[in-house]
Amino acid sequence: MGALVKSQEIRLAMLGLVEGNGHPYSWSAIFNGYESEAMAHCPYPAIPAYLSRQPKAAFGIPGARVTHIWTDDPEEAPRVARAACIPHILRQAEEAIGQVDAVIVATDRGEEHVARCRPFVEAGLPVYVDKPLVDNEADLQTFCRWVEQGAHILSSSCMRYCKEFLPYRASTHNLGELRFATITTPKSWERYGIHALEGIYPILGPGFLSARNVGTAERNVVHLEHTCGADIIAAATSDMYGGFGALQLCGTAGHAQAAFADTFYAFKAQLADFIGYLRTGVRSYSFTETVELMRLLIAGIRSREEGGRRVPLCEISPGVEFEQAGSHGYSR
Repeated sequence: MGALVKSQEIRLAMLGLVEGNGHPYSWSAIFNGYESEAMAHCPYPAIPAYLSRQPKAAFGIPGARVTHIWTDDPEEAPRVARAACIPHILRQAEEAIGQVDAVIVATDRGEEHVARCRPFVEAGLPVYVDKPLVDNEADLQTFCRWVEQGAHILSSSCMRYCKEFLPYRASTHNLGELRFATITTPKSWERYGIHALEGIYPILGPGFLSARNVGTAERNVVHLEHTCGADIIAAATSDMYGGFGALQLCGTAGHAQAAFADTFYAFKAQLADFIGYLRTGVRSYSFTETVELMRLLIAGIRSREEGGRRVPLCEISPGVEFEQAGSHGYSR
């Protein structure tokens, strides 16, 4: 596999801005640096707060820059551009075609992602899609078809890159055989459930069997089964902001707890992974994993809507499979 982009400096378009998600501000700043006075007016105060804690040298991903911005509300684009030093504002998202090397769809509404990505997939541009990739079977099948046809699409939660969980991604051998785990997130299962799922997934690896959501739209409590013999509870409660990324692992020989804390580190690692994919054409994790995660997300929605029924993952988009692209070192 060779480079997807051979330009010395990769030009990126940051596309989309929806309520509750300030990634165009923060992600663009991670690439470009930022203008502090303009960033102070960002409507998400947590963003200038954690950006201001970083040394100037922490900003920038070598060989890549956000050069174009488009937002759903045209009035927002100039504010993002000033704050994150983006030189070009697009009138329409599709204007990015022919002007950039890749696009980032920076919105977290899975039901919109097929429509948002289609013009760029059809134009042959690599696309990074914010989490979750989808929230329904039909759209999952569309993305799988695109990837089978050779489209270059990457999607993830920043929780995959959370440094506080890295020791347990490397190994849980000291805990013995995992038997139980919990992980929590605020907001909705549809938009933020993927944070919980992708936080735990690199620790356990592939092999999830089912999801059963015994909660409500505001208080999702999802029991997940895994082939390793562990039961996992993933909870997404609308106002549980104090529980974002709280992880517990319990095994036959020990237990451990960890909590997500360094947002900047996780975001930068997430974005750098996309740039690495553009430079090498090699994914750091198989698209198979994204498919399994989307099946879990969809199964959690279906279970809740059907009164807490246990939904086997094989029920979600059966027949959609991908070859595992090498070993990813899952060790327990």
